[in-house]
Amino acid sequence: MGIEIERKFLVRSDGWRDGVTSSAALQQGYLSSNAKATVRVRTKDDAHGILTLKGVAEGLSRSEFEYVIPIEEARELLEMARPHVIQKRRFLVPYAGFVWEVDVFEGAHSGLVMAEVELEAPDQPVPLPDWVGAEVSHDDRYANASLSRTPGVPACEEDVLAPSDLS
Repeated sequence: MGIEIERKFLVRSDGWRDGVTSSAALQQGYLSSNAKATVRVRTKDDAHGILTLKGVAEGLSRSEFEYVIPIEEARELLEMARPHVIQKRRFLVPYAGFVWEVDVFEGAHSGLVMAEVELEAPDQPVPLPDWVGAEVSHDDRYANASLSRTPGVPACEEDVLAPSDLS
């Protein structure tokens, strides 16, 4: 079984831009999103298709299964997912032995910038770059499936966790 372990943060500055090694345009749509599972289709640079199934989150971990699918099928599935489709550009930014994924949202979520880092264990120490802001790992408003259902940028309220350097 595939397991995804990640932490997610808001981005507070453009300091990450100097470290970018690559980027890709992503469109992702949600065919199903409920308490038990999420089914997502994604296109990358409108050239690659990926179907992803994610289980229930338990802390920072959740089961995840990804399958490469033909781009034509991914496009058809994105149409089935409308209006629950988000657009973003993902930038890869290496920092202190980790590769951060910085997502700059477009369309209905323009202005939202988030960074994710994948871990090998939930308690793995992660040195945080100075451009990382509030942690939103446990705030469902910032989950991509939630964003796909709600246009606009979620307000960053005081109940959002402040970043913590676990190193």
